[in-house]
Amino acid sequence: MTDTVDFTVEDGIAVITIDRPEVRNAIDLQTAQQLAHALDKVDERSDVRAAVLTGTGKIFSAGMDLKAFNATGERPIVAGRGAFGICESATAKPLIAAVEGKALGGGFEIALACDLVVAAEDAQFGLPEVKRGLVAAAGGVLRLPRAIPQKIALELVMTGGSISAAQAQRLGVVNRVVAPGEACAEAVRLATAIAANAPLAVRTAKFLVKASVDWQQDELFDRQRPYTDTVRQSADAAEGARAFVEKRDPAWTDR
Repeated sequence: MTDTVDFTVEDGIAVITIDRPEVRNAIDLQTAQQLAHALDKVDERSDVRAAVLTGTGKIFSAGMDLKAFNATGERPIVAGRGAFGICESATAKPLIAAVEGKALGGGFEIALACDLVVAAEDAQFGLPEVKRGLVAAAGGVLRLPRAIPQKIALELVMTGGSISAAQAQRLGVVNRVVAPGEACAEAVRLATAIAANAPLAVRTAKFLVKASVDWQQDELFDRQRPYTDTVRQSADAAEGARAFVEKRDPAWTDR
């Protein structure tokens, strides 16, 4: 079986690359399974503190491999992780999408499943599923209205239109916009800045930001407390205080 997803780790940063440029990095079942396995490794490996997801060449991903679907009827869904091996469950660690070129349909849904997005100036984002008689069911119609104003999300999902990287940044979907060809390098720099912080604190902060969206207002602090208390009582919290007093970089142990 040919690998269609590349996985490398350097200085605590995993880079996951969808490597099917001949089909615009479209996702078939095999690629979805390999992407899910790469995310498993991110979660399991203690030497990985953050990850970057990108695509080979000048396009992030065209989403589902329609030729594979038409030929065999296979759907790129992985149990436990959902469509494309990522859309229902990504990773507990920070995950940054590095987008070059087009991220349309499933490609946009993959980017939306990531925590942060770095995009090239010429990147495009959109959900054209309605133009093909479909609904963006891999997270598009669910996540986009939570990321941008609902009326703008409705326009995009009902027209199937697309927006530029600059528009996506103004709407809050994209964190950073860079020159074409520089998205992965900038995403690695952003991941490196995150990875310099205490791993347990970062994972807990990410969890709380996402989970608390559905909590009742009068429950927020009570529900947060067990998680933040665990971090406050951790060895890394003590190390952070010592390092500050001693004017040195902390040595995190993830405990």
